[in-house]
Amino acid sequence: METLVNGLHHVTALAGDAQGNVDFYTHILGLRLVKKTINFDAPDVYHLYYGDETGSPGSILTFFPYGKGIPRGRKGGGQLTYTSFSVPAASLNYWTNRLQEFNIPFSGPYQRFNETYLRFDDFDGMGIELVAHDNDQRPGWSNGFIPVEHAVKGFHTVTLNEFKVDDTVKLITESLGHTLVSEEAGLFRFQAGKGGSGNYVDVKHSPNDIRGHQGGGSVHHVAFSTDTDETQITLQHQLLEAGYQVTPVQDRNYFHSIYFREPGGILFEVATNPPGFAVDEPVAELGKTLKLPEWYEPRRARIEAALPKIEVK
Repeated sequence: METLVNGLHHVTALAGDAQGNVDFYTHILGLRLVKKTINFDAPDVYHLYYGDETGSPGSILTFFPYGKGIPRGRKGGGQLTYTSFSVPAASLNYWTNRLQEFNIPFSGPYQRFNETYLRFDDFDGMGIELVAHDNDQRPGWSNGFIPVEHAVKGFHTVTLNEFKVDDTVKLITESLGHTLVSEEAGLFRFQAGKGGSGNYVDVKHSPNDIRGHQGGGSVHHVAFSTDTDETQITLQHQLLEAGYQVTPVQDRNYFHSIYFREPGGILFEVATNPPGFAVDEPVAELGKTLKLPEWYEPRRARIEAALPKIEVK
């Protein structure tokens, strides 16, 4: 059977202050700002992309920072509650010390599926985990002040809190081609493709959760990776046949996207790997200048004037 979904592509969340968001993910976590563009549907709001050196699928965390006045979201059922990044096993003490250095409250270390992880929130309350293990061969991104041997490598998994799991599991396994690989205490781990970090999805049965709601610090959607426009169209047809309400293909400049709601209400996306983030600027210059889709270029001066100034420290 043809592999249509490779694993995770990106996670997109809502944030408050844009500079605070940049500071947290580039300075504290050491991700690279790989693209500075706008929300195509709200051009007065940034769309900021963070990842490894090139913004590889499976490393990309993106944000819409709506400003300091955005109400804070709430973690709960029907929501992606934690986004987990992979770090080397020997780096746990480094990251514990780093979080303490920046006064970031954290909990753990915890154990799950024979792996060790720390849990904390970003400045807006978004749930982040660092999972320490030695099974991830990706190089990660060293920004010059976090040693390469401790650098974040990319996603490890995401956790979906679900009131009911059966229909979501059916979608993930049948339509999205994942395989159940581990289960413990109501937590189910699925892998896509070759498996490993960046190709996992964890589904947590949480029947007693309060319902989550969106706001600052909450995840807007999770995107799965597919190789080509052709594999995306095949998936689109299969999802439509399975009864999901799937959007037409959307051009996001750096990938093409389709969207649909999974049975528990979380917004899913399937995004193509090409063309990638170097389509409009060289890899060495990624994230340094504001990039606009061509239909917004005539309004560049007005858009730039309305956006807050941000800088990578």
